[in-house]
Amino acid sequence: MTDETQPAPTTDAPAVSVVRPGEGETLTLGTTRMRVLEDGSNTEHRLGLTESVLAPHTPGPPQHRHAQHDEGFYVLAGTVRFTVGPEEHDAGPGTFVMVPAGAPHTFANPGARPARMLSVFTPDLYVQYFRDLRDTLAEGRPPTPADSLATMSRYATRPAAPAC
Repeated sequence: MTDETQPAPTTDAPAVSVVRPGEGETLTLGTTRMRVLEDGSNTEHRLGLTESVLAPHTPGPPQHRHAQHDEGFYVLAGTVRFTVGPEEHDAGPGTFVMVPAGAPHTFANPGARPARMLSVFTPDLYVQYFRDLRDTLAEGRPPTPADSLATMSRYATRPAAPAC
């Protein structure tokens, strides 16, 4: 093949996203600090990715199910306790937990040290949920169960057990 038959390079290729340490949108959600690494804007909303630091003794959210997205967690530091239905799994650094749509789950940091993990969402649907939750918490009052249910339902998520 000669140079004359090589296809010309395209200039309309998608831009590559690079998020360096200390960059990215930071969300404070109670005792959890989350850094958005990919909110879906660079992946046509196929993928979202966050890094979270859970303070010691963080209880995490109530057990819930997502109807429209899968969620994966990769533990980088500390221990994260994943509860899937009635089963508990303590996950240390290097552990990956994949939660498919429909599986009841939650996570917590029961330990005395911070825990850090990456979370992937396919598609990116749930990244906006965390922004909404941040905005609710910024109003200076904890969300009521009705507030939480309304916010979750906007993102095809519901509690795993009926609210009491």
